[in-house]
Amino acid sequence: MRNSGRWIALHDPRVHAPVTQRNWIGAAIGLALCSTALLSCSGGSKSDQSKSQETASALQWTHAAEKQMLDAIANAPANGLKPELFLKGDLPKDDAERASVLTGAALRYAEALAHGYADPTKLTKDYTIPRPNIDVRQGLAQAIRNGNVGEWLASLPPQTDEYRELSQAQMKYLALAAAAKGAQVPGGKPIRPGQRDPRVPQLSAALIANAYLPGPGGPNAQQSYSGAMVAAVRRMQGDYGLKPDGVISADTLMILNAGAGYRARQIAVALERLRWLERTPPATRIDVNTAASFLDYWRGGAHVIQLRVINGQPDESATPQIQSPLFQLVANPNWRVPDRILKDELSKKSAAYLAANDFTWRDGRLIQLPGDKNSLGQVKFDMRDPQQIYLHDTPFKSWFATDNRHRSHGCVRVQDAVNFAFQLASEDGVQDKFQEALASGEESYVKLRREIPVRLFYHTAYWDGTRLVFVSDIYGWDDNVARALGLEPGPPRAAFHRQEDVGP
Repeated sequence: MRNSGRWIALHDPRVHAPVTQRNWIGAAIGLALCSTALLSCSGGSKSDQSKSQETASALQWTHAAEKQMLDAIANAPANGLKPELFLKGDLPKDDAERASVLTGAALRYAEALAHGYADPTKLTKDYTIPRPNIDVRQGLAQAIRNGNVGEWLASLPPQTDEYRELSQAQMKYLALAAAAKGAQVPGGKPIRPGQRDPRVPQLSAALIANAYLPGPGGPNAQQSYSGAMVAAVRRMQGDYGLKPDGVISADTLMILNAGAGYRARQIAVALERLRWLERTPPATRIDVNTAASFLDYWRGGAHVIQLRVINGQPDESATPQIQSPLFQLVANPNWRVPDRILKDELSKKSAAYLAANDFTWRDGRLIQLPGDKNSLGQVKFDMRDPQQIYLHDTPFKSWFATDNRHRSHGCVRVQDAVNFAFQLASEDGVQDKFQEALASGEESYVKLRREIPVRLFYHTAYWDGTRLVFVSDIYGWDDNVARALGLEPGPPRAAFHRQEDVGP
């Protein structure tokens, strides 16, 4: 996922109420604060356990294979996983029992690396993105015979730059978290560059603990917030998706006090989500990261363009994690108002408002006619999915310039949508048909000759091609994944206040 990384505030003050901080800092340190039984998280069945036992009876572990497997599990934190999820206590002395325990641990760890530790369909509603299909039982038996258990296990997670960068960052943040010792900066009024404040010594210590300033971890007597300290705060703000203005606001203070432990937790969640994805995704596809509100278009394996999007608000309107094919372009679409939007919002509007915005009743349903005011804009990108989620244009172009772009009812509004539609139509050989349909001013359908898979996923930490980017867990979905991985809850989320929004 490519991204500039310098756009989204963790909590937009225009949307969210102030956050009350509590001492949850460091909860993720070491990825070893609590344990969870594997089968309760992975969805393993009795059938799976029986297969594991059958495999165990057929495997002959050598000393070399055992050492490779134990070393690999000890390195589980590099994958955002805790070793005790797979192996606890001393190994049995009896050879048969030892082989059974080793095989069970190896299969569980292999499953976690190959498919993800948790089952996303049990953690979130409407998850339909295809998952990897890897037979780890056959693979383990072959690896033991070949004497390359360690290499085989290392080959199971995604072999991508993004996964490798996140894994390296995970180990960095775990080390920082262990060294930080909970350096805290007290709350209070914002501290602006050039101001004096008694909290500046603690600010310096927190920046050192988070590796943004060199030097010893102890506080100094300086009370003027200036120079290298301001530059360090700006770097940190940029890294964490905040506006790099150097002001120690509530958002910046929360990041400082969160420390590296929370970021290690966030990366662990990101690594798990990457393991859920197919190892070889469609070469031509549209990926939408709904946490970051960006769309990436890939054609033939090459990244073509990135566009900003507006997606669902963090309540029942959250955009689901699905994969569905884009099969047709709709020029000058009518908007058939869903019942919920009609009941919750448009039913409260006057007849004059509805008439002024080109709404009319047709066959007992409220319709917004094509035109400049239509909530779908000039083009709709139709997808085949039961959730009735789709991509579309919008008449409100200025919203793409905002930091927080979670304000729709679940569908995805695309920046520069008409030109993007022309690009897809041109590549598909139907540009003339789309041009004619658009010029008609009437609702017209242009089917694509080759459908394009669209993946809508939610990644709050990712590699943009040059650096690691963090964005806010605005939907609160990281907690479900973290809980399945045996990690403690994250920081409290800010209260959400729904914005009125006429549109899908």
